[in-house]
Amino acid sequence: MKEFKTMKKITYSPSYTIVITYECFNYCTYCNFRINPQLGDWLKLTKAKKTLEEISNKSISEILILSGEIHPRSPERKLWLQNIYYLCEIALSMNFLPHINVGLLTYTEMKILQKVSISMGLMIEQSTPILLDNAHYNAPSKIPNLRLQHLEFAGKLQIPFTTGVLLNIGEKEKNSLDTLRKINLVEQQWNNIQEVILQPHSPEVEKKLHKSIFNQYQLVKFINKAKNILPASIKLQLPPNLIQDPNYLLRCVQAGIQDLGGISPKDEINPNYSHFSKEKLSKILKTKKLTLTTRLPIYSNYKNRLSENLQKLVNFWQRNKKST
Repeated sequence: MKEFKTMKKITYSPSYTIVITYECFNYCTYCNFRINPQLGDWLKLTKAKKTLEEISNKSISEILILSGEIHPRSPERKLWLQNIYYLCEIALSMNFLPHINVGLLTYTEMKILQKVSISMGLMIEQSTPILLDNAHYNAPSKIPNLRLQHLEFAGKLQIPFTTGVLLNIGEKEKNSLDTLRKINLVEQQWNNIQEVILQPHSPEVEKKLHKSIFNQYQLVKFINKAKNILPASIKLQLPPNLIQDPNYLLRCVQAGIQDLGGISPKDEINPNYSHFSKEKLSKILKTKKLTLTTRLPIYSNYKNRLSENLQKLVNFWQRNKKST
């Protein structure tokens, strides 16, 4: 009898990003997202609801709720948190699965948002303090201990979580590897980290000539090292739109990348880097006998950490196979 080998699956989440505000009190030197705040420049919930209605029949499961960071002592912070909560409620009412990534939150804020979200995320970026002298000089929420504390809060609350490192922002490789080891320590204690993103910093198009980009050899080598630091329970993720060379992307996958993250019509963090179509990604992967398959923003083994109502919604997606 002829034997057939199962093709290795590379996953992604069919996603749509909704930005609460591009305002941010951090001034990171490399940021492609932040804009100067303007009065009343926050997303209106009525507009968000209309957008969700427009995409409701397009097999999108994940709504990534993204925001710049509002100062913890800002008089607008309470309203900002309410807007995130209400937006999650709207998304849930329309059977979407909200994933929240809005910067540093307090333990109490995370506990509140946990009621209306499937999963959350926050990039550690780098845990070395050397960046506080350059890239993070004017970015108060990028103090490493604060980012790691956020990870601890998520662990204590048993929130299914995505984190990651940002590469080529002024760190050395040993700093990045040390960051991964610290993420691993949190995972060993709380067992709630679903994915770790390995993200090479990609400068704005007009700045490419003035900044070196993390080269292919470095990234492939780093992926191999990350695979040996983090447990097999954590998927290694890479945003595919930041790797425009198909052969380079394949080398990254072969080195250990298992997931391509949430693929949305627009990458709000790196707006100058468009995604390949899903058809093109599939074609690229098939050349190495890899298959592109969809997933939900929560993995099955973390589902029992959700409230009963949220579990019912995840079950709905799984039953109707809208995520496959």
